[in-house]
Amino acid sequence: MNRPAELAAIGAWLDGRLEDVLRDLESLVSIDCGSYTREGVNRVGRWAAEFLERLGGEVSFEPDPDGQLGDTIVARFTGAGAGRALLLAHLDTVFDPGTAAERPFRLDGGRAMGPGTADMKAGLLAGLYAIAALQAAAPETDPRSWKSEGRVVPSPPADGRLAWLPLEQLVFVANPDEEIGSPVSTPIISRLARESDACLVLECARANGDIVSARKGNLDLRARVVGRAAHAGVEPEKGRNAIAEAAHQVVALQGFNGRWPGVTLNIGVISGGTRPNVVPDLATYEIDLRSPTRPAMEAAEAELRLMVARPTIADTTTSIEEVSRHWPMEKLPQSERLVAHAVAVAERLGFPLRDASTGGASDGNTTAGLGVPTLDGLGPIGGLDHSPGEYVEVGSIVPRTTLLAGLLLAIAGDPSFVRTAEGQG
Repeated sequence: MNRPAELAAIGAWLDGRLEDVLRDLESLVSIDCGSYTREGVNRVGRWAAEFLERLGGEVSFEPDPDGQLGDTIVARFTGAGAGRALLLAHLDTVFDPGTAAERPFRLDGGRAMGPGTADMKAGLLAGLYAIAALQAAAPETDPRSWKSEGRVVPSPPADGRLAWLPLEQLVFVANPDEEIGSPVSTPIISRLARESDACLVLECARANGDIVSARKGNLDLRARVVGRAAHAGVEPEKGRNAIAEAAHQVVALQGFNGRWPGVTLNIGVISGGTRPNVVPDLATYEIDLRSPTRPAMEAAEAELRLMVARPTIADTTTSIEEVSRHWPMEKLPQSERLVAHAVAVAERLGFPLRDASTGGASDGNTTAGLGVPTLDGLGPIGGLDHSPGEYVEVGSIVPRTTLLAGLLLAIAGDPSFVRTAEGQG
């Protein structure tokens, strides 16, 4: 198969669909879909599922067992080639209901703006349109058969394999809860990652265009300090001040910053007490611990737990609850190979590309933590995530979606990413 010619055909096809992408982006950004806005998340999920079904994917909905969060969308494509790739996107945002109406989608000076444009509606669409472009550009497909309002999918062979897909398997996951640590979808992602040779995460590229090859791990903890209540004026000596003990711990924990290379620790929330004349018997605080490597994260966590077990104020006790955990997305040797492929594809497309490390976690932390080669930041270029100024560079949509499709072609053509009978290649 002539990959350069196919890459050119993919880029040309996507260039002719930019208006479709922008219309779809406006539709999705106009839906309030914060992680806890279940109805909105599921609206976005159903839209994505219908798109994937039209492309020939076998789509399933995996609900939250507790019924609180939205469904995880899983689409499986079986192709005629080699290699197994996993694409990860998320459906949720950080914004409250009403935000879409307060800050509606708009185009401003080459930027698409609105809640969730960069994080990550544009990345979600990049994944969907990259698959559509692979289909449309394949020799087996008549490009005229693809219509924005209803894609016409070529009939698959009798064995169920899609002739246009150069991989053995492509799985697309759109999860509902990434912005709150993926509590429901992580087991699903982990299961699918274990059967994959490579994982591509569709968070947007950094504002300078960098893709992401490494991310710090993120551990969220909640500390609960228990003391003893007493009258602050009559018999304060009988009390054990939980807030004071928490304060000692917070000061000590600040010293964790930089103690291990790259490790950061932040106390972002603290509360306690009932009124000024009562020695408080309870205080809580929340910890954000990040590390670029698993050994450093394990060492910092162990020291943290040891420290709180040795109170400064006698007769106080502290318990630690794990709220969420993402192990570091470390740059595996095969991840380096993914970077090399991405850089080579970008060079053919006429733009430079670099990879970078970042402090924020994503679902790529989960897959890399399982030893699966992972590359992130493969959506269009965007920035100011989680803020009123969030944006995507419109001019980056076509080249970055072409890059993603080209990277899938590269994985399919690289024997080192093909699973063998003994395991991963």
